[in-house]
Amino acid sequence: MALNSVISWFVKKRIHQIELFKKYPIEVQDELLMRLIRSAQYTEWGNKYNYKDISSVEEYKSRFPVQRYKDVLPYVLRMQEGRQNLLWPNEIRWFAKSSGTTSGKSKYIPVSYESLEECHFKGGKDLLSLYFDKHPNADAHKGKTLVIGGSKSDIKDSDGAYIGDLSAIIMDNLPIWVELKRTPSLDIALLDDWEEKLDKMARTTIGEDVSVISGVPSWTLVLLKRILEITGKKNIREVWPNIELFMHGGVNFAPYRQQFENLISGRMNYAESYNASEGYFGIQDRLHSDELLLMLDYGIYYEFVVASEWDKKNPQTISLKDVKKGVQYAMVITTNGGLWRYMIGDTIIFTSVFPFRIKVSGRTSHFINAFGEELIIDNAEKAIEKAANQTGAIINDYTAGPVYMSEGNTGAHEWLIEFEIKPRNMDSFIRILDQELKNLNSDYEAKRTNDFTLQLPIVRSLKKGIFHEWLKSKGKLGGQHKIPRLSNSRSFIEELYEIKINV
Repeated sequence: MALNSVISWFVKKRIHQIELFKKYPIEVQDELLMRLIRSAQYTEWGNKYNYKDISSVEEYKSRFPVQRYKDVLPYVLRMQEGRQNLLWPNEIRWFAKSSGTTSGKSKYIPVSYESLEECHFKGGKDLLSLYFDKHPNADAHKGKTLVIGGSKSDIKDSDGAYIGDLSAIIMDNLPIWVELKRTPSLDIALLDDWEEKLDKMARTTIGEDVSVISGVPSWTLVLLKRILEITGKKNIREVWPNIELFMHGGVNFAPYRQQFENLISGRMNYAESYNASEGYFGIQDRLHSDELLLMLDYGIYYEFVVASEWDKKNPQTISLKDVKKGVQYAMVITTNGGLWRYMIGDTIIFTSVFPFRIKVSGRTSHFINAFGEELIIDNAEKAIEKAANQTGAIINDYTAGPVYMSEGNTGAHEWLIEFEIKPRNMDSFIRILDQELKNLNSDYEAKRTNDFTLQLPIVRSLKKGIFHEWLKSKGKLGGQHKIPRLSNSRSFIEELYEIKINV
């Protein structure tokens, strides 16, 4: 009873604060930006751009252009060597590993104490606060939370710095009272070997009273199936009778929902969030709606870039007060982790303004992220070129998309390729393509481990001229219309299947 009272008090207090930023969003954002600027005015970055003289949002936006990861990388490398007070005044020892750049296999996002406490931890607490507010009779707090996260390791030759998936950094710094309610133990949760990790997670959590699961849908499905395999049970509710809530994010949940309902059986609640290595951005705050409330008091100031500006060296941004519903924007963020006017590459669409609710629409370039693999065009182009060169193939055009998980089957990527000259050996082509994607993209490599989430790519050879026919059927013949190399849905693939695609 005492715990219920504490939870109720905390929920009411936080809901009141959320209502305030929903009512005064622009004022909250502008005040937050000025506070960030004042905090960093004596850093190397703040001195370089004379932060102490900035007195308005417009002045701030005029000091320097929008930043990409390549602009931040020199500072990150110096921080990993132990240098401080570069982008943020307080010590930064944690670096969240994230794939998705064209400049390397992974990028490393600095994580400050403030961004952990005021953003990532706060986001997790807010998700639960909003959940309990909408479900006042919920019992999710009574059992344990199973967290499916990443791994963490020391940075070699560094001075007390750590690198790992954001989820691992969060777990490694949780307060003791939260740690007591989490499962499995850290030594299992932070394992690098995913096959070993998932097997140990399954075996050690079977006997726990799990009421909440938190993780990426694709990996969570693999774990749940492994648990049923070990126990011989028909559904997860026979293992965890008090299972109540799945907190998820990272990929589109729609293709997975039916499988979760089949595996769990019975009433189950789902709560979505939008968080990344760079910050925690949105939370599903209403029942029966997949819109996400943009969280405005997490130490993140937002700017937005319309599609026509994405590829420009110095794109023009608009502030929150000027966004419109239904328009696709790239997000630019300024954070309490030392990211200044940083374009993260995600795209969103506002579904409402005042309050500001969003849906994640994708990336600023074509991609596949159906399973958390974050495969981008640069990865695909390099891998397919190597596969073609080593097998004597010549490629006219191609497109690729996901094959979603189904009962008894893992997911895959399906590649539809129009060859001018076919590979000498198609099996060799596929394996080279797969291996090069692993070399280029650590998230893809993780999902391919032992075929747990992704199986070997499926490659289909198309008849010559098929893409010409497809563009013609859509009225898009011409130099300005290009074949979409990657898609996070099967829409393009299914359209091609409507034409006789095979040779």
